[in-house]
Amino acid sequence: MRIRLLFIILLAALATGCSETPEQTSVLQQDFASLEKSARGTEVRWHMWGGSAQINQWIDTFVTSEMKRLHDITVVRVPMDAPVFVNKLLTEKAAGKTTGTMDLLWINGENFKNSMQAGVLFGPFTDRLPNFTAWYDPQKSAHDFGYPVNGFEAPYGRAQFVFEYDTARTPMPPATLAELADWIRANPGRFTYPQPPDFTGSAFLRQVFYATTGGHEQYMNGFNADLYAENAPRTFAWLGELKPHLWQQGRTYPKDAAALDTLFARGEIDMAMSYHPAHAQMKILEKTYPETVRTFVLAEGAIFNTHFTAIPFNASNKAGAMVLANFLMSPEAQLSKFRPENWGDLPALEVAKLEEAQRKAFDEVDLGAATLGTDVLSAAAVPEISPEYLELLERDWDTFILGH
Repeated sequence: MRIRLLFIILLAALATGCSETPEQTSVLQQDFASLEKSARGTEVRWHMWGGSAQINQWIDTFVTSEMKRLHDITVVRVPMDAPVFVNKLLTEKAAGKTTGTMDLLWINGENFKNSMQAGVLFGPFTDRLPNFTAWYDPQKSAHDFGYPVNGFEAPYGRAQFVFEYDTARTPMPPATLAELADWIRANPGRFTYPQPPDFTGSAFLRQVFYATTGGHEQYMNGFNADLYAENAPRTFAWLGELKPHLWQQGRTYPKDAAALDTLFARGEIDMAMSYHPAHAQMKILEKTYPETVRTFVLAEGAIFNTHFTAIPFNASNKAGAMVLANFLMSPEAQLSKFRPENWGDLPALEVAKLEEAQRKAFDEVDLGAATLGTDVLSAAAVPEISPEYLELLERDWDTFILGH
């Protein structure tokens, strides 16, 4: 699959390059009021990960209703994993298909890097969005997993990795990766993680990589193949040694984060994990998790990142996509998705830039007892790794863990 993807990237890059069409130039030259006017009465097809019922519900209710009310735009959520729609874009670019069926994408990490390298994204467009210029710090969203954004992505949320546990079953969670390993050995069959490249499972893999190889700092200066070759064996040795002590003796892994949630909720395992700090509280509110569930982070740190939206090079409704991307960055949308009963997604905007009443509304959001305080999360925060490391980790996990 990866060989085929790389082949398509090369074909796409050779096909038409990154040159702008007259239509693209026209959209980028319009002021936002003109874009909003031209987008009225249209449909925007938003392709995005569909693995969370809560996120899907927030989009299908709040986002769709507000976009219709404010802009007379119909938002159609299309569930599709990012590697699938990126592959589709690469194929369309190589085939010279100038009008596609995707208008907006939820994308980041290696999928964004691959898309940029193949020239299949539209932009730069974020400086045309009034909410971005009003409420956001461009420096905080200048890179996606270390790769320059250059205005081709609009930030709309932040996430951070946490572990989940039930205090009724596990009174005291591990504090370090070494303690986690001890706990797994002492509680055989009670721990697992989603199979990479599932986003949460891959994040856990990167957490272990940082913690078993001396921390994140050494990886912040771009990809270093020799460094990876030297350090990665320690990560897979740690994972491999613990594999027999996992749920199902490590013979199989949950296919995604939702499957992991189900195992935890049913009591088949005693720990879960999420890339959303308020995920446990959201599950408590929907009565899926007991009220005794809490979250924790390890002393070695908790990875955080920003998630973005982007526009395909051949989107048929670029104006509508820009209006939707702008709405998702609005204080109203950011506040709505910050509430755990809706999603619990961390805001990407700068709350300090808001008016006093808006700041107060964010400050008053009850994140619940299961959510760690922002002081704890901030102190534990470590940045994401370059996409090249991520891709190698996922490939080698298949070889050294799944295949053994």
